[in-house]
Amino acid sequence: MSSTATPSSTARQPDSVSSQFGFRDLPFMGVIRVNNEAMKAGWRMGDPNWSNLGQGQPEVGEIRGAPARYARIDIDPGDHAYGPVEGVPEYRQAIADHYNRLYRVGKSSQYTMDNVAIAPGGRAALTRLFAALDRVRVGYFTPDYTAYEDALNTFERIEPIHIELKAADGFRIPVDALDARIQADTLAALLISNPCNPTGIVLRGEELKAWVQLARDRRCTLLMDEFYSHYVYTPDHKGPVSAAAYVDDVNEDPVVLVDGLTKCFRYPGWRSGWVVGPKAVIQRMTAAGSFLDGGPSRPIQRAGIEILKPQRADQETNAVRDVFAEKQRLTVKMLEGMGITFPCRPEGTFYAFGSIAGLPPAINTGEGFMRMGFKHRVLTVPGEFFDVNPGKSRHETSPLTQFVRFSFGPPMGNLTAGLERLDEMVRTVTKGA
Repeated sequence: MSSTATPSSTARQPDSVSSQFGFRDLPFMGVIRVNNEAMKAGWRMGDPNWSNLGQGQPEVGEIRGAPARYARIDIDPGDHAYGPVEGVPEYRQAIADHYNRLYRVGKSSQYTMDNVAIAPGGRAALTRLFAALDRVRVGYFTPDYTAYEDALNTFERIEPIHIELKAADGFRIPVDALDARIQADTLAALLISNPCNPTGIVLRGEELKAWVQLARDRRCTLLMDEFYSHYVYTPDHKGPVSAAAYVDDVNEDPVVLVDGLTKCFRYPGWRSGWVVGPKAVIQRMTAAGSFLDGGPSRPIQRAGIEILKPQRADQETNAVRDVFAEKQRLTVKMLEGMGITFPCRPEGTFYAFGSIAGLPPAINTGEGFMRMGFKHRVLTVPGEFFDVNPGKSRHETSPLTQFVRFSFGPPMGNLTAGLERLDEMVRTVTKGA
């Protein structure tokens, strides 16, 4: 078909209300869809009588042991102007310093501001990343972050290649099996969240080191979504996790990291994301940002510099790990008491990905569980929403239909109340079955 615009007289006639205006139908993704459905049942954001165990954000108020919430931003008159698309130099250098301090002590190759691009939020960072990719085959995994499906659908020059992580294998893939897929499918890149949303699996230590070595050997770029990098609860690892620790040369190794203030520092409303990688990648992403979003907010970047000061940043990280580990233990214990099982114990994030296959038929699918939960004023996310399926190319029934993602992001009191109502729901349905 010719790329020349079709004359309006011969254009295909609209088949829906939205297409009458030249727009295509776009479905709401994962959590947003849950929120929209919950609103029909009476939920409103911030309603204390509901528990949003579907939410994709951590609690944003004061928590035990953390520094006081940042409460005031003084704006320099110069910051009323447009800023650089790639971010102000001071913030970019603060992020580079943050990575060098946490992951690259003693290494000859260090990140600089030239290895960092700032974007107005995590999704914007991912969008820039996809926009900058060439015509390549990208391996993606399931289950994984729902927004990847939309991105892979939007940038059609990217050919997505599915790699299933099975519950029977603990949602992991051995490095040698991954290597075989890279070669067999001629993959130029791999996209994965680590720690993984929704499963809570964490690639760390020798396993993560092997992934980076594999990327280096095969020249297959790792696109690592590390937005939950500080939420790690494994007893053998104290502190954040990042592939940055295993990069040899920051400008030569094919490792690109995405993170921000959203999850790890609990400032989602600031919409401050970043990408760390080789200079050549940052240059291309900056060019993409020049037409996609125009650049991030200058005042927010100034505040971000303060958030990343070492003492404050470490205090926040330690508090997050302690408080959320406590909530994780409570969540898993109560869910297991309801008959929900876990193919893998969540090691990171603030999610638990549980199998509801053993529950009564009315609530043993993610969709059924979600809708019954609305009646008990609780939001959850069906597991099949994380079965990333660009173009709906896989038509079989999702293997994640009987899974649910539970968020322990809310404050402890609201979380406990929601879990108690779910427990009551399961007991009631079981008794009536």
